[in-house]
Amino acid sequence: MTTNPTYKESQTEEGQKYKYVEIRGYQVIPIETHYIKPNESIDFMIEDISKLEEDGDYLVIAETPISVSQGRLVDEADYTPSFKATFLATYWSKYLWGYVLGPLLGIKKRTIKNLRKLPEESKRHKELVLDLYGWKHALKPASEAGIDLSNAPGTCVSLLPEDPEKVAKEISADIKSKTNNTITTLIIDTDATYRRGDKYFTGLPIAIPGIEADMGVFGYTLGQLSENLGSTPLGCSREIAVDEAIEIANVAEDYQKSLSPAMETIYSVKEVLGSDTDGVTVESLDSIIHTPAVLIRKME
Repeated sequence: MTTNPTYKESQTEEGQKYKYVEIRGYQVIPIETHYIKPNESIDFMIEDISKLEEDGDYLVIAETPISVSQGRLVDEADYTPSFKATFLATYWSKYLWGYVLGPLLGIKKRTIKNLRKLPEESKRHKELVLDLYGWKHALKPASEAGIDLSNAPGTCVSLLPEDPEKVAKEISADIKSKTNNTITTLIIDTDATYRRGDKYFTGLPIAIPGIEADMGVFGYTLGQLSENLGSTPLGCSREIAVDEAIEIANVAEDYQKSLSPAMETIYSVKEVLGSDTDGVTVESLDSIIHTPAVLIRKME
């Protein structure tokens, strides 16, 4: 676990105080909330953001809170592993990727370590991926189709948000109606976007225009031989250059990684919450402060 960043303090013209950190020439203002529950409206968060934002700000929101608020949770306990899923979880992901392809392609040591200790439950996970997304995504050794295992209760996982571009546009429009300020809303995923020559691509099923998406294991494998640009913007409230969107997404991700209760993988959950993954409840998730969004402001 990391330590929390050193914050500075400021206030809006209306006297609303806020804390921020400086990252790469930007002010990053955290939007801290409780755990956003399944099917819970995020209107309360938009109200808080409207009190702090300024014209021209970027609002970056992680994909999982949007997904959970949309009710896009699936219980993996409902899936019985087939022979195909068992093969993918053990021989393919754990052994071939964990001991051969992973080290050969130079994937992250943390990912290799996690692959080598894949639990029995990973077979159910592969069955879910096969059922919902097919072989192209199930063959990816980890983070298949952007499914998030780390911020959902019990044996549930959250899928990517439905129509993140539409959601981003609605949020910016809502804030515009409240404040008359224009901000750019980005919904992002920590899974990587890669660049090879002048081509941007990701294994994720969706991404903003300009990034070729839905490449699954092919994108992931080619990505290990290409430039890893960082987090993937899934949807944006306006037309935006890919490089600009990725720069802002990475500033937000840098901030998230600096937080102590960061649950980046399913293996982080037990350490943060003091619970086995199956024992994670809405109540335990609600016991820590969550930062589902940040405002990012260019410093003068």
